[in-house]
Amino acid sequence: MRKLTYILPVIIVAIVVGLSSIFIVDEREKALVLQFGQIKAVKEDSGLGFKLPFIQEVVYYDDRILSLDTATIEVTPSDGRRMIVDAFARYRINDIVRFRQAVGVGGVRAAESRIDSILNAQIREVLGANEVTSNTILSANRAQLMIRIRDQARASALPLGVEIVDVRLKQTNLPSQNLEATFARMRAEREREAADEIARGEEAAQRVRAQADRTVIEIVSEATRDAEITRGEADAERNAIFAEAFSRDTEFFEFYRSLTAYQRGLQGANTSMVISPNGEFFDYLKSDQGR
Repeated sequence: MRKLTYILPVIIVAIVVGLSSIFIVDEREKALVLQFGQIKAVKEDSGLGFKLPFIQEVVYYDDRILSLDTATIEVTPSDGRRMIVDAFARYRINDIVRFRQAVGVGGVRAAESRIDSILNAQIREVLGANEVTSNTILSANRAQLMIRIRDQARASALPLGVEIVDVRLKQTNLPSQNLEATFARMRAEREREAADEIARGEEAAQRVRAQADRTVIEIVSEATRDAEITRGEADAERNAIFAEAFSRDTEFFEFYRSLTAYQRGLQGANTSMVISPNGEFFDYLKSDQGR
């Protein structure tokens, strides 16, 4: 019984010491074994690991791709139009030894602060380059700009033991004080384009109207010409008929012409004619042949 009393504490201490010397690394993590702040072992594979109990400690680092939203900054492209820009980055810790040496006990928070500074510096440098304008930033070419920012930031982040996987620009807006001027310029451009379209439309309408007027004149002219030709042919045919009739019976033709003259001369209730009854006009009204 006394022997069991001594053995039980020893067993408990052995269990505690054994458990303290074992640590588990998840597949999503990497671990460093530290002794008085110095790196003694690196555990990059998942599974069990061992350390000296009470003397050594284990620090875990996330092995997944992490995301970081950068602070909003103001940049000035080559055309002088200031822009408000922010971005987000995806990164991973690819060298935990270098990472520990670079950020110390600050860990991920300290690393992200330095990554944020690196990204902001590269954003200013790339977007402020001579060949980059605000239109370039707002166009589809911004994809190439993001690749340049990523590559330059990746090179600057290597001493941290960090790999920049991707960089994306989230916001690319004009400062509020510049918005009204920009909107005014956009309105002026749209009004100019509208005026150009109206002018082109009026020009096209004038051409259509001129063509229509010309077509009308041509049609009317052709119709008038055809009518005159037809009228002339009819008059010629009528005259030919009259001439033939006159040649057949001269006396009847003169009688017919006199009747036509009577009809035209005596039309209307208010018509008055003062003519001598002995004139030639009334020859057929008083002769025996005209009865």
